[in-house]
Amino acid sequence: MFKLKSVNLQVYIMLIAIAVIMAFFSVATDGAYLSPRNISNLLRQTSITGILAIGMVFVIISAEIDLSVGSLMGLLGGFAAIADVWWGFPLPATIIATIALGLIFGIWNGWWVAYRKVPSFIVTLAGYLAFRGILIGLTNGTTVSPISGTMTVIGQGYLSDIAGVILGGIAVIGFVLWGNYQRRSRQQLQLEVSALSKDFTKYALFAVIVLGAIYLLNDYRGIPFPVLVLAVLAILGLFLSRKTSFGRHVYAIGGNIDAAKLSGINVEKTKLIIFAMNGVLVAIAGLILSARLGAGSPSAGQNAELDAIAACVIGGASLAGGVGSVFGVVIGALIIASLDNGMSMLDVPTFWQYIVKGAILLLAVWIDTSNKKKM
Repeated sequence: MFKLKSVNLQVYIMLIAIAVIMAFFSVATDGAYLSPRNISNLLRQTSITGILAIGMVFVIISAEIDLSVGSLMGLLGGFAAIADVWWGFPLPATIIATIALGLIFGIWNGWWVAYRKVPSFIVTLAGYLAFRGILIGLTNGTTVSPISGTMTVIGQGYLSDIAGVILGGIAVIGFVLWGNYQRRSRQQLQLEVSALSKDFTKYALFAVIVLGAIYLLNDYRGIPFPVLVLAVLAILGLFLSRKTSFGRHVYAIGGNIDAAKLSGINVEKTKLIIFAMNGVLVAIAGLILSARLGAGSPSAGQNAELDAIAACVIGGASLAGGVGSVFGVVIGALIIASLDNGMSMLDVPTFWQYIVKGAILLLAVWIDTSNKKKM
């Protein structure tokens, strides 16, 4: 019960933090911060960090770390640009090849960590350097551009207003049906269920947030395609972590690896899958990054791993393992993007932006450590 309450408290604190950040920057920019155009740009910024954070949180929950995601994202994004611009691959072939390459690199990292017992810090630090070197070698240190119009849709495209409303309606209906399914399942098992009024309030709040966000985005150009990708991956990540045996195994390994082994969990296989899945998500982020930039750059993805780790920690994940949630890290990514976006709009010097984000990360880790001592 205490753990559940502490998790809920973290969620409330993060939501309050977002509200405070948005209110502050809205006042400081005379309302421009909350304009439909800027909200659209803000969510697009969130998408790349959010996708990286979804993969990273599984790694962190299992008590590992991946420092190579920024360099790997740059490499895979550069590969996608080369396949599109230099080799003339059709878009489906570019997507499949990039994701396959991400899977291979993810398995490579996972094999060293899981089966060769090399610390993930060392393995991924090596990847951080090697992947950046491969990227520079592939591109000859030059920017690969211009990316074709069909590929730029991945990073710069929007859904039509009607499509956005339809998807929003489907999301709300799906949320209600899933909630009712869970409620009936608990009743059949004679478990405690929440009051109907509480469920109705939850459904109404979800509908207001989703449909309100879609209305706001439609007031500009519609739902950005990267935001849709992030939403789909977040839903899949939530389901995987909460409703599957694989998700329970990840938490068990991070909580107590010896107990996990004694309970029959194949630790090596699970960790290999975690890193492979992370590689696929990095590939998706790389595709979106290159499509958004309209080019493949040898410097793309620099420090992206730090933003992903920061989003995980701010979102409630513990670097000691065993604690974290997909929902939390997406909110953490939104907080990071909100700060970046707001400070950029105010023309805050870059060095101050790094200082502020570093201070927030340190504060989040200190709060996490303090809570563990109290427990």
